[in-house]
Amino acid sequence: MVRLVLVLGDQLSPDLSALRKCDRASDVVVMAEVGDEASYVSHHPKKIAFIFAAMRKFAESLRNDGWQVAYTKLDDPENTGSITGELIRHASAFDAAGIVYTEPGEWRLIKALGDMPLKTHSLPDDRFIASHQDFDDWAQGRKQLRMEYFYRDMRRKTGLLMNGDQPEGGKWNYDHDNRKPAPASVDYSGPMQFTADETVEDVLTLVARRFANNFGDLHPFWFATDTGQARRHLAHWVKGGLPKFGDFQDAMLNDHRYLYHSFIGLYLNAGLLDPLEVCQAAETAYRDGHAPLNAVEGFIRQIIGWREYMRGIYFREGPDYVTRNALGHDRKLPGMYWGAETRMNCIAKAVDQTRTEGYAHHIQRLMVAGNFALLAGIDPAEVHEWYLAVYVDAYEWVEAPNVIGMSLFADDGIIASKPYISSGNYIHKMSDYCGSCQYRVQDKTGPDACPFNLLYWHFLDRHRDRFQGNPRMGNMYRVWDKMDSSRREQILSEAADFLARMDNGDPV
Repeated sequence: MVRLVLVLGDQLSPDLSALRKCDRASDVVVMAEVGDEASYVSHHPKKIAFIFAAMRKFAESLRNDGWQVAYTKLDDPENTGSITGELIRHASAFDAAGIVYTEPGEWRLIKALGDMPLKTHSLPDDRFIASHQDFDDWAQGRKQLRMEYFYRDMRRKTGLLMNGDQPEGGKWNYDHDNRKPAPASVDYSGPMQFTADETVEDVLTLVARRFANNFGDLHPFWFATDTGQARRHLAHWVKGGLPKFGDFQDAMLNDHRYLYHSFIGLYLNAGLLDPLEVCQAAETAYRDGHAPLNAVEGFIRQIIGWREYMRGIYFREGPDYVTRNALGHDRKLPGMYWGAETRMNCIAKAVDQTRTEGYAHHIQRLMVAGNFALLAGIDPAEVHEWYLAVYVDAYEWVEAPNVIGMSLFADDGIIASKPYISSGNYIHKMSDYCGSCQYRVQDKTGPDACPFNLLYWHFLDRHRDRFQGNPRMGNMYRVWDKMDSSRREQILSEAADFLARMDNGDPV
């Protein structure tokens, strides 16, 4: 009897558990470009194009490997518009006995597949280093689920940067070496860019026609869209970007969008690259003397530490995690996140880069866009949906914990021990944004005061009952309390005025 083998757009890996379970001689792979997946949020056009092009190429590689593939394009007149609809349609056409699939990375799809009126068999997604059980075993009995300790277990499990049972260099974490301010110049050319072939051009034409009103620029489009290209990009970055990645991974520059960053998340999250493959390439560069330990350790921590940890949190916390709002924030997402006029150069730069590239690095996401959203009290659900929509590498399992937990503290401290907030001084230290801003980062009050300076204290004041007892925040409140009362009142008044103008839709 025929079984259908579902392969989703972020499961483009030849060793996917569902493919290993099934028989290419008798079973049929189902892949589908469907409206439900392309529009459940208003995805960046580059993201849609990347996934569709990579899906089409992966389907062809499966056919070349002997699989029968039932592939539905978005503009197919018989397209039902949903993953479940396509499975039901193909189950009838092939008289299939059941459906085998690898667990999706989003709760909404897990539920949809589980509710189908067909026999289904779900398999674990073992492309990750830590299974759900592994993470739950690690979390069991811990009062705080801090990534650092999970990361150490992942180092031990993989053997990456280990000397026996000890970490390479004698320390687990070299983050203190990875916080240098923005360099005067960047000598890395950025991500490898690929010329669109016929498959990609067909997809670009489709996306331009169907998603012209979505936020984001479709062109130029130069992403890798198959594993071979993604591996070439990885080798390019390891050689040119990795050596200085660690030093400047937190830096931001007006005129350099990528600095030394790997731009590898979209390829990992779609399945074009394997996380261990990526980490081993970086480790080899260190062992061969081509990249320093602080750079390689910092990069590997992002992959086997943060990436795996975020997935563990997402599945452990359950489907309601994305609705968490521990601080009760309810302000609407302001128009400047969609490109409306703003005097804030850091926001303008991060949003413009996001619109044109579908990408911003982790500090732009956390300490510019996320920091402002937290300080201003923006509704976490709206912020979550924005991040999920605008970034090419965003899938809910990795995006939601980073936004709901790390950026917005909406999960009440499951991920972060304190809110990730800062005044304008952090952005000034780590970037050249402030020098060309209409606000003055040096001004703490007044008409040109940096909004981050005002909102920082406004946030602390309105959430005092919750955070004044936090041992990592006590010094902040001591500084606030030492200010003259009239100065505190001025800061709060000016912050409230800024927020009122923003709420009113005025450029801020």
